[in-house]
Amino acid sequence: MKTHAQAVVIGGGLIGCSILYHLAKLGWRDVVLLERSELTSGSTWHAAAGIHGLHDSTNISRLQYYTMKLYKELEAETGQGCGIFQPGSLYLAQTEDREHQLRIQAAKAKQFGVDFHELSIAEAKELHPLVDFAGIRCVMFEADGGNVDPSGVTYAYAQAARALGAEIHRFTPVVATTPRADDGWDVATPAGTIHADVVVNAAGLWGREVARMAGIELPLMTLEHQYFVTETIPEIAALGRRLPSVADRDSEYYLRQEGLGLLVGAYERDGRFWAEDGTPAAFGHELLEADLERIEPNVLAACTRIPALAEAGIKRVINGPMIWSPDSAALFGPVPELTNYYCCAGIIPGFSQSGGLG
Repeated sequence: MKTHAQAVVIGGGLIGCSILYHLAKLGWRDVVLLERSELTSGSTWHAAAGIHGLHDSTNISRLQYYTMKLYKELEAETGQGCGIFQPGSLYLAQTEDREHQLRIQAAKAKQFGVDFHELSIAEAKELHPLVDFAGIRCVMFEADGGNVDPSGVTYAYAQAARALGAEIHRFTPVVATTPRADDGWDVATPAGTIHADVVVNAAGLWGREVARMAGIELPLMTLEHQYFVTETIPEIAALGRRLPSVADRDSEYYLRQEGLGLLVGAYERDGRFWAEDGTPAAFGHELLEADLERIEPNVLAACTRIPALAEAGIKRVINGPMIWSPDSAALFGPVPELTNYYCCAGIIPGFSQSGGLG
């Protein structure tokens, strides 16, 4: 392992690998990523990995659209499949406020030349015949919406970064970060110490612990997030094409096709904190105990909207930790208290934003 680098990126999840790739793409060849375990460990590997472009913030919309286009470029650049499915996304509005929000986003989409437009109920029903659209005021369709493979995308970033000269060291935990008199940092690991001109904390679930090594506290907290995948649904198997994803913020659930079944997740109001004092060092590719009763109202709403879901068996439940900032937005940029120390953490729609944040 080298003893000097222009930048050391701490964390080998989706965001860390994206940052490494983009630094190398900008011409920073002397860059190193340090990962405490295996790439994707933490929150990346178990993500539902939906992708969408529009956001209430225009700047976030820009970086999300960049991200969505980047995945196909990464596949072409590396040959590493990203598992891209883009059957489109349906956004449902049951309330006047939600309809107003969606219409604002449709107007914003025109500025970017993005295909985000209103559908009639008949058109929406043709796209997704499993949905009961009773009580829906407005349906918007994002043609490029969909999902990707979490591991595929992460390894594509890593492969592209390596091809540009970046180094990745797995199973190399950072044990200390010490500021130097030259405004750089000594980044200590069991394999040796790297003198870094710049440090980037992209440690995800361990972002708090890495920040404490530099003497700061980041306003981050880990919460549980659940989704489940159903057994085969006969109506989907008979359809012979991939269904668009569905987002219903009024009833607080999202769903998409997974295999010949559905993946169903909740926008949870009853948040459950996990590992409040710090993420365990040995945690990596584990999950938490399922607690579907907590999202029962969301699931019942989804079953009402898609009656076939109510008849489906559950194949598996994913309950994994994610790390949040107070306003659910990314903690991104230079840390004011420190010199040449950057942070990128607390990213919830990571697969929609990874390219732009990187």
